[in-house]
Amino acid sequence: MTVATKTIKVQSKGENDIIDLTDEISTKIKESKISNGIVTIFVTGSTGALTTIEFEPGLLKDFPDMLSRIAPDKLNYHHEEMWHDGNGRSHVKASLIGPSLTIPFNDKKLGLGTWQQIVFVELDTQKRERSITLQIIGE
Repeated sequence: MTVATKTIKVQSKGENDIIDLTDEISTKIKESKISNGIVTIFVTGSTGALTTIEFEPGLLKDFPDMLSRIAPDKLNYHHEEMWHDGNGRSHVKASLIGPSLTIPFNDKKLGLGTWQQIVFVELDTQKRERSITLQIIGE
């Protein structure tokens, strides 16, 4: 078994920016020379998240709209009492979605559905540079 670790850097535009990582992750798998295995994708930070989605204009609006119904902007978040940084909702949303994914691949091709893409979701209230770690494991 072989393990390869790669990093992807992304610059977000701020809250609700959804960035498609699928092609870049596919490239990193090919560069790893591992043909079959799994890739674990992890974003560093407590206000960013990773998921899969159909990366199309309707869902790029629907997804943030859904999150705002779950963790509305105008609620009182106890996180604000400690830090006063205006991003309590960002932490709640990121916790719900999660910081990591594991996806299988065979013959260096991700095991995704036809309309399924891997995305980073920026949930912080300001733009950020993010570091996303890929741990590619297999043979």
